[in-house]
Amino acid sequence: MFGLFYRAGSLVFGGGHVVMPLLQEGVVAPGWVTQEVFLAGYGAAQAVPGPMFTFAGYLGAAMEAGRGGWVGGALALAAIFLPSFLLVVGVLPFWQRIAGVPRMRAVLAGINAAVVGLLLAALCGPLRAEVVLGIADLIVVIVGVVALVRWRVPTGWLVLAAPLAGMLALAPR
Repeated sequence: MFGLFYRAGSLVFGGGHVVMPLLQEGVVAPGWVTQEVFLAGYGAAQAVPGPMFTFAGYLGAAMEAGRGGWVGGALALAAIFLPSFLLVVGVLPFWQRIAGVPRMRAVLAGINAAVVGLLLAALCGPLRAEVVLGIADLIVVIVGVVALVRWRVPTGWLVLAAPLAGMLALAPR
């Protein structure tokens, strides 16, 4: 379990959503948590402020294999944050020199662009496979994205409105 979360933490650059498929494969495939528990935790992590890494704590606590409970949650959190901590401690003394090199700035800009693509893939994969099951679901997702991006509706309102819209769209007529 520690190794899974450590690997996930070492692959993050720019946001925790990039490792969501890795976490999903690592905890759902072996049966440590169900797909429903995984998606419920992901949804809860999106509804609260803070880093996506709190999702790792949830998964560690929810696991049926290994430690589970608060010990599993603490281990998962420690493991997923450890690579970033080690990177900061190791790179910080050299950061000013690295940031001053034009080629390194270009490399970091390219990495950031790749991360945007990975974030989009990490978002769309689970939505398409597990959430958007029909045209009504797709309409709710599209309206939610437009409301968030175009109309700047606060996220809290969308967290409350999207499930209601989904229930209305799927209500028997």
